[in-house]
Amino acid sequence: MKKTIFTLALALALPLASFAQQQGRNANRQQAAGPQPIVIELWPNGAPNDNGVTGPEVIPDPTHVNNVSKPTLTVYPAEKPTGKIIIACPGGAYRNLAIEKEGHSMAKYFNHQGVTLAVLKYRLPNGHFETTMSDVLEAVKIMRTRAKEWGANPNGIGVMGCSAGGNLAIQAAVNYTGPENRPDFQVLLYCFTAMNPMMNETMFGKNASQETIDKYTVMNHVTKDTPPAFLACSADDFLDPFENSIAYFKALRSFKTMATLHVYPSGAHGWGFSDDFYYKREWTAELEKWLRTF
Repeated sequence: MKKTIFTLALALALPLASFAQQQGRNANRQQAAGPQPIVIELWPNGAPNDNGVTGPEVIPDPTHVNNVSKPTLTVYPAEKPTGKIIIACPGGAYRNLAIEKEGHSMAKYFNHQGVTLAVLKYRLPNGHFETTMSDVLEAVKIMRTRAKEWGANPNGIGVMGCSAGGNLAIQAAVNYTGPENRPDFQVLLYCFTAMNPMMNETMFGKNASQETIDKYTVMNHVTKDTPPAFLACSADDFLDPFENSIAYFKALRSFKTMATLHVYPSGAHGWGFSDDFYYKREWTAELEKWLRTF
């Protein structure tokens, strides 16, 4: 009888312990980031389009999320704002969102620079990329409209992304639809600048037209009005070769757009804000300097 009671108590305790650990992680993250984050729903009255995703949101582990149907912005206000807001678009091959390593974990770093960070939990395309584009452009519009609430300049709204999130950030920078949702700068870490068959299917479905692919091929849309860019990547990134970042950099410079590119000797793909990346100190210091130049 005693053994049965002990087993039952253990079974009840394990979920509670797991929940407590997760709550502790959330509390530590919020404390590290400074002020309490603010969650903003992008489409409180319903989104204008649908990616066909059904069922509840899925959190396979504390660092990732997928099956998003209600996109949000989690805003980490800077205590001593210097006028800029960055919208972080986590990567994940447009199949999930690496929302911790490429989003929330960067809040403290940016807040210390006086930059408000807004982490975008966007809808994954599921073959309907127009829904994902709607989310990022709406995020820019919302943060511009509300910038003064956080001591920021409405003309100091940047987009940042890693991997596929970097592709989304570029899409916003070259495919904006008006001044209200045009980013003022872009921060791109090991980002996908070139299309490939795997990405095409995830973004547009199996039978995408060439017209659709051309519409979202970023190199086709760089102009003199494309905002300034900071790019960083690794020379040994075989998932998204550094030559793609060089090509985008060259396209920007052909229009005399302010841009900087840093290619580090190693690190491969997916380092995000991880301390394991040997050149973390270098890229963060370079970005900090770059953000002060305009």
